[in-house]
Amino acid sequence: MENGVEKRELFTEEELREISGLKRGDDYVEVMCGCTSHRYGDAVATLRVFSSGELEIACDCTPGCDEDKLTPAAFEKHSGRETARKWKNNIWIIVNGEKVPVVKTPLLKYYNQLSKHANGSNRSQNGKVCHRDEFLRCTECNKERRFRLRSTEECRIYHDALANVHWMCSCIPYDKVSCDDEEERASRRVYRGCSRSPTCKGCTTCVCFGCEICRFSDCSCQTCSDFTRNAKA
Repeated sequence: MENGVEKRELFTEEELREISGLKRGDDYVEVMCGCTSHRYGDAVATLRVFSSGELEIACDCTPGCDEDKLTPAAFEKHSGRETARKWKNNIWIIVNGEKVPVVKTPLLKYYNQLSKHANGSNRSQNGKVCHRDEFLRCTECNKERRFRLRSTEECRIYHDALANVHWMCSCIPYDKVSCDDEEERASRRVYRGCSRSPTCKGCTTCVCFGCEICRFSDCSCQTCSDFTRNAKA
């Protein structure tokens, strides 16, 4: 208990019994993990499981390896695993001295909850996936511009704009906006299109963690690649 508030344990002692390399943090646990390549052997690493459902792997395959924030899919590829794209089965945890696929441990409990939200909880009352409006700042005039994300096309426009480090107002394809145009008033920017509450600051209804509308199989970025691999896993 800290400052009168009792901390909630992510996993019980029973759930993590006999798991090697266990360390507990405020909102995460760390365990030893690895992935085996028939050609290169075992790539050993540390898996960090966050209460949010995010998974982060720090690789220790060689003394000089500096890959310390890999996704499971990226670590599987980094290890040289021949049959990739099945990281839930290919990444193992040491339990009672034996290599056990991470999917057979309780460690994916929060990740699975996150995936469930991504696949369904951000739906409006009519059953359609809801994405709130997002804003991007112009690198030329420093003004924020609104992006509506109501369709796959609109999501792709925002996705590509976000990846463009030199994005400018003139890059918007569907509105004739220039750097000379006024920025939206702050009182207007609070309205983001959430179907639950007009002035919502972000909830499971309007914040999407990844779906077929806003992730793209023909995109090679890490976010889309991971989503596509996880969907097939």
